[in-house]
Amino acid sequence: MALLGMRGLSVFISDVRNCQNKEQERLRVDKELGNIRTRFKNEKGLTPYEKKKYVWKMLYIYMLGFDVDFGHMEAVSLISAPKYPEKQVGYIVTSCLLNENHDFLRLAINTVRNDIIGRNETFQCLALTMVGNIGGREFAESLSPDVQKLLLSSSCRPLVRKKAALCLLRLYRKNPDVVNVDGWADRMAQLLDERDLGVLTSSMSLLVALVSNHHEAYWSCLPKCVKILERLARNQDILQEYNYYGIPSPWLQVKTMRALQYFPTVEDPNTRRSLFEVLQKILMGTDVVKNVNKNNASHAVLFEALALVMHLDAEKEMMSQCAALLGKFIAVREPNIRYLGLENMTRMLMVTDVQDIIKRHQAQIITSLKDPDISIRRRALDLLYGMCDISNAKDIVEELLQYLSTADFAMREELSLKAAILAEKFAPDLSWYVDVILQLIDKAGDFVSDDIWFRVVQFVTNNEDLQPYAAAKVREYLDKPAIHETMVKVSAYLLGEFGHLLARRPGCSPKEIFSIIHEKLPTVSTSTIPILLSTYAKILMHRQPRDLELQNQIWAIFNKYESCIDAEIQQRAVEYFALSRKGEALLDILAEMPKFPERQSSLIKKAEDTEVDTAEQSAIKLRAQQQMSNALVVTDQRPANGTPPVSQLSLVKMPSMNNNVELSSAEEASSQENGALSIVDPQPPSADVQGDLLGPLAIEGPPGTTVHPEQNVSSGLEHIVDEATAIVPVEEETYSVQPIGNISERFRALCFKDSGVLYEDPYIQIGIKAEWRAHQGKLVLFLGNKNTSPLVSVQAIILPPSHLKMELSLVPETIPPRAQVQCPLEVMNLRPSRDAAVIDFSYKFGNNMVNVKLRLPAVLNKFFQPISISAEEFFPQWRSLSGPPLKLQEVVRGVRPLPLLEMENLLNSYRLTICPGLDPNPNNLVASTTFYSEGTRAMLCLVRIETDPADRTQLRMTVASGDPALTYELTEFIKEQLVSIPIAPHVPTPLVAQPTSSPAALTDPGAMLAALL
Repeated sequence: MALLGMRGLSVFISDVRNCQNKEQERLRVDKELGNIRTRFKNEKGLTPYEKKKYVWKMLYIYMLGFDVDFGHMEAVSLISAPKYPEKQVGYIVTSCLLNENHDFLRLAINTVRNDIIGRNETFQCLALTMVGNIGGREFAESLSPDVQKLLLSSSCRPLVRKKAALCLLRLYRKNPDVVNVDGWADRMAQLLDERDLGVLTSSMSLLVALVSNHHEAYWSCLPKCVKILERLARNQDILQEYNYYGIPSPWLQVKTMRALQYFPTVEDPNTRRSLFEVLQKILMGTDVVKNVNKNNASHAVLFEALALVMHLDAEKEMMSQCAALLGKFIAVREPNIRYLGLENMTRMLMVTDVQDIIKRHQAQIITSLKDPDISIRRRALDLLYGMCDISNAKDIVEELLQYLSTADFAMREELSLKAAILAEKFAPDLSWYVDVILQLIDKAGDFVSDDIWFRVVQFVTNNEDLQPYAAAKVREYLDKPAIHETMVKVSAYLLGEFGHLLARRPGCSPKEIFSIIHEKLPTVSTSTIPILLSTYAKILMHRQPRDLELQNQIWAIFNKYESCIDAEIQQRAVEYFALSRKGEALLDILAEMPKFPERQSSLIKKAEDTEVDTAEQSAIKLRAQQQMSNALVVTDQRPANGTPPVSQLSLVKMPSMNNNVELSSAEEASSQENGALSIVDPQPPSADVQGDLLGPLAIEGPPGTTVHPEQNVSSGLEHIVDEATAIVPVEEETYSVQPIGNISERFRALCFKDSGVLYEDPYIQIGIKAEWRAHQGKLVLFLGNKNTSPLVSVQAIILPPSHLKMELSLVPETIPPRAQVQCPLEVMNLRPSRDAAVIDFSYKFGNNMVNVKLRLPAVLNKFFQPISISAEEFFPQWRSLSGPPLKLQEVVRGVRPLPLLEMENLLNSYRLTICPGLDPNPNNLVASTTFYSEGTRAMLCLVRIETDPADRTQLRMTVASGDPALTYELTEFIKEQLVSIPIAPHVPTPLVAQPTSSPAALTDPGAMLAALL
């Protein structure tokens, strides 16, 4: 009826609904906004009715997803109107348009307070609703005493007191100081005696917040909570309107039991007995019925009761009853109930007395591993891991191995880790353990961390009886036509150490072992080649003295890699070639690996340190990523006077030339103690020492600077880099040396190719050549002196972001005339991020001291590996990633208008593979890639882009992966490339477009607005 009374508003809503496309809708909205702006400029001529109508239109436009950046003052001014229709509009629109930090809200505080302390209950409800929705510290400090008086007043109607309780809850969450802990215990206990269930439910919500912070102050509320449960669950002393499908006020029951869980125990025996009688009634009276609404309510109460039973550590009989009840729920069809059943069973495993009861449901839990819902699969995996012991370990591990080949990419790493831990903890014999780990590597090599095969090597090395068996097993795997690189590593290590034990078996002579291993050399990455070279050296040691052909083959390989660009490979080849000519002395130098000292399993420690994967924690991590990540955006924060800011970076010292020794101190100590040099120490590498497989006994390359992620030297980086030039002038110095070419364009070009010029000026040229494989990269910086005089005082310092681990070889202090020096740089990606590393480079030529800071093209897409997947592979993965934070969808505006073919080429240049035929709409694109990092290993990423042929300046993009941070970073990365941002002269402009809001609400705002009116 109100809409019919506002003809202009009704006509506007009809016009918007009748628009044929988004462009027409935008034009109609812009026209209306222009009209509203014009009318507001002549505010004196506006009647209250017109102002109300225009403010309603502003709210409707805002609900459509458009920005409304004016008219806020007009909305706030309606709050002080004397009549209800205008005041209602003011409160509703202000609540929607303004946040707690908006300056205009300060103007309304006095008016809101007058409404709260006034006698008009309708105005009181409007004011309390707005304060509860907006919150804010200023509202909390100014209005909380008045809200408390309303809540405790006996003369106010229950409707007002209920809103006052919820309003005080919001203010308390914003500023806990508004509630005095000492004075509120008695008042809170008084509120729990309330007969009106609406006020009682709101007061219970407030109590839950209070006891979560200071339970010791509210012990007097505990028996009152038990009496409330008795009143609801046993006596059912409530009005019929609060009876929901035969369940007495389920919301109040849940809140009350949640409040009780914040108290450590129930000491009074009478109170404890009464509480357990109520819980027993809830447990016995809950079942699965066909009515979905009743199921939801009854099971909400039931699972909260189960949580309270576990919290209070009930008697064994009740715990057994709970376990049996959960066993019934994990077999029902409703996925929410199955999920909760599995989750609560996992929590119950902390009570050892019920493990035998939970084991009875092992078959059903294993069946849950194949559930279509990935959340249920994860909880089933957690439960199987927790319930495993020596009696059922073999069955559970075999089931996990069988499931591994069909499991989601998002679960395979966790699945592999838990299977390896269970095999180690409960192995009936070590040969079975070796079989399990090798099967694990064979089926899920990409998702098996180095810690897993390090551990099996330790077991084999420390158990002589196991060595021939393990060597024979890996020899069998090498006969397969295609095996994973991790299998090559473990096979090469074990056959190098113990292959001579198989000499009498067919196909296991040194020459045959060398041949089968050498076949894998072209397929492995540079991080594996040093292990193979060490294996060749061991094979050479155990060969027959007359087998000169094998010796020449291995020497030829050593000669080939003596000039390798990788310093580690080069040094191994050179030193092994020299050592192999020492004859019998080689037997002492390359003796077998000594036994490892007993230590805690790194796998078990890793599992203990891993956080439980919950939706809430995933959301928290995603929000932290969104707040912390500055991506490639670097802002110019120089003061107005043009003085550069002081850098906040902590610089990393470069090693002196005196550090250039051939062997590390660890090697010298090892060689003195053992008299032997081993292939590798396969103990789990510490994060701050090793970036690859090589352990402290391995031959190292030339010394360099290792920058550890925990140093976080990227803090403040965005405050010193000039985006337009990528150069930061040294403070209080001026340079006459100008760069040649656009440095920003050079950087962007190198983000999509692996070689080119990074920087050039009249004296020096810096080039880059890079090689990327999985989560590792090897770059070479080519520093070329272009003049006939030397460049002196040359320094290069890497300033990496926290997600990259980087090591730069020593840079010479002088570059001779017309000479070029090469500086290898190793990169390891620890987790997804768009932040860029910076190299702080300086040199002196004559009287010119030049210092530049250049971004390095070790960016997100360098760690992509294109992969094309079929529809059979795509759709199960796409459906399993159901919504945020694993799947994000966003409408992107301001896109550069590109034909579809050019957009395909653009995505391909980012290493995203277009998958044709997966989307029936020819205007849509579907792409896939695999992202590698040490944290995620291989992670499948899926992208869908929906374009509008009528408007190429906007599109809808959906990105999905098994890691929330990766999904967010990939979404923002693609937006950076697709959104066109004009760059004004001499003004640094960020590369990343600001997030855009959705252009339309999912539901019809017109219908929602009609309901409000």
